[in-house]
Parts: sequence; structure tokens; C-alpha cells
Amino acid sequence: MADDDNNNNNNNYYNEGNVSILCAPWAPIVGFTGVALAVVLSNLGGAYGTAKAGQGMMALGVRSPDLLMKNIIPVVMAGVLGI
Repeated sequence: MADDDNNNNNNNYYNEGNVSILCAPWAPIVGFTGVALAVVLSNLGGAYGTAKAGQGMMALGVRSPDLLMKNIIPVVMAGVLGI
């Protein structure tokens, strides 16, 4: 009988009752907050990069319009970062 109880406890080690042994109950909150923060900061960085590249393109368009289409790559890359 004692072997059955011991074997039963080993089989159910990873059930819902023992989840707190494996990780803290607040750990998923920290993980999901980190993921959300990464997505938000990535999109803010992409928006900032697009704005700065747009400013540079406008300044370039005033100074030398013939180079405008050649230097549009930073604007496209900043937009891809947001995606």
C-alpha cells in the first residue's frame, strides 16, 4: 500500500497542485510584461527612425533633389523595423 501511494505521488508531480514548486505564481506576469514592453519599444523605435529618416529626406530634397530617390532606403528599413 505504501508503494502505491509513493508511485501515485511521483506520477502526479507535475499536476496543477505542484505548479508553485516549479515557478513563482507571478512569473508569467513578468514574462508577458517583458514581451509587451519589447513590442511597444520596437514600434516606438521604428516610428522614431521613420521620422528622423523623413527629416533627412526633406533636407536632402531641398539641398540636392537628384539624390532623393537614391537615399530612400533608410525610410524603408525603419518602416520594416516597425513591422
